[in-house]
Amino acid sequence: MRHRSLLILTAALTTGALTLTACGSRDDSNSNSGDGGGNQTVVIGLDAPLTGDLSALGLGIKNSADLAVKTANKNKTVPGVTFEIQALDDQAQPSSGQQNATKFVANKKVLGTVGPLNSSVGESMQKVLADAKLVQVSPANTSPSLTQGQDWNGGTKARPFASYFRTSTTDAVQGPFAAQYLFNDAKKKNVYVIDDKKTYGAGLAATFKAEFEKLGGKVAGTAHIDPETKDFSSVATRVKSSGADVVYYGGEYPAAGPLSKQIKKAGAKIPLVGGDGIYSGEYIKLSGKEGVGDLATSVGAPIETLPSAKEFVANYEKGGYKEPFEAYGGYSYDATWAIIEAVKAVVEANDGKLPSDARAKVAEAVGSVDFDGVTGKVSFDEFGDTTNKQLTVYEYKDGDWAAVKSGELTS
Repeated sequence: MRHRSLLILTAALTTGALTLTACGSRDDSNSNSGDGGGNQTVVIGLDAPLTGDLSALGLGIKNSADLAVKTANKNKTVPGVTFEIQALDDQAQPSSGQQNATKFVANKKVLGTVGPLNSSVGESMQKVLADAKLVQVSPANTSPSLTQGQDWNGGTKARPFASYFRTSTTDAVQGPFAAQYLFNDAKKKNVYVIDDKKTYGAGLAATFKAEFEKLGGKVAGTAHIDPETKDFSSVATRVKSSGADVVYYGGEYPAAGPLSKQIKKAGAKIPLVGGDGIYSGEYIKLSGKEGVGDLATSVGAPIETLPSAKEFVANYEKGGYKEPFEAYGGYSYDATWAIIEAVKAVVEANDGKLPSDARAKVAEAVGSVDFDGVTGKVSFDEFGDTTNKQLTVYEYKDGDWAAVKSGELTS
């Protein structure tokens, strides 16, 4: 893939502090127009796993984007424009994500897309959306290659698609952050590394392993699993025999929960540690009592502790959403708001109307957004990555995830 330079919007970008207000009740349809009353309709495409094993995270993403759209419509954030959400289910499958990207492109009212959850799905969507100059802002993709190219770890960083952005930090930061915590704070020196061979899981495990070894830790063994089987008895036995004092897993909660349970039942009473893919209430259910003491890293600071997120949390509850906003709710709200702010800048630069080349203009404008969001300062660097690099370590105890340490990766 060739490098595409980031275009800079010549018009001044008008932003400001993000203001949240109470929202109306939830609309379960795919199009949620709220009560904006504008005479121009802008659709924001939403791609996430809305059914299947990862639907808990996907529905949190969808609901939070819906809340952002309803807030913008209620406040008339962009005068003369009403926003709608077109939500499509990718079932965490790259092929479905690519098909959904094609559907978004075909809908001429779609001027931006939010999602997906999975890095492999995001990878399948990038070119389709980029060819149509349709901006994509993911609240959850963490694979570094999506913004910095396949050789990002080999000394050559090249942005593949100028239309792709994300509000979550990458595994180039998350994996090493976990390694530093385990080695320096938890005093773990001997790790067994397992991944699910997917884009997200394998990449996360690789960055963790490299940093752990750099710090002086030992790798007792490595393994790849098929997350669809749910029978991990053989690898659990190998973990027990290895003498490892911790397991690091690159993957998501549907496999991580049963894996943790089976490792403990095999006799290895050691914690399983993973990334944001296991940071969900569903992991608590799947790992059961055996999972107590397990750890997860996730992007950002605990949202409940952020002053900037208080109104979001309150308004999400008032909105009547059936599902929790989960790990990526605040990042999904901010991803959606970045598109809303970009549309605002483009409309203001064109005498209050959408230009004929609105898609390209909005994609350019997203790169220049700078506002105070739910998760803190929202802006993007030259690769389309968030400038917010904060991460948090959580521990499963007392039936829930509890924050243990927040901070940024130290070099």
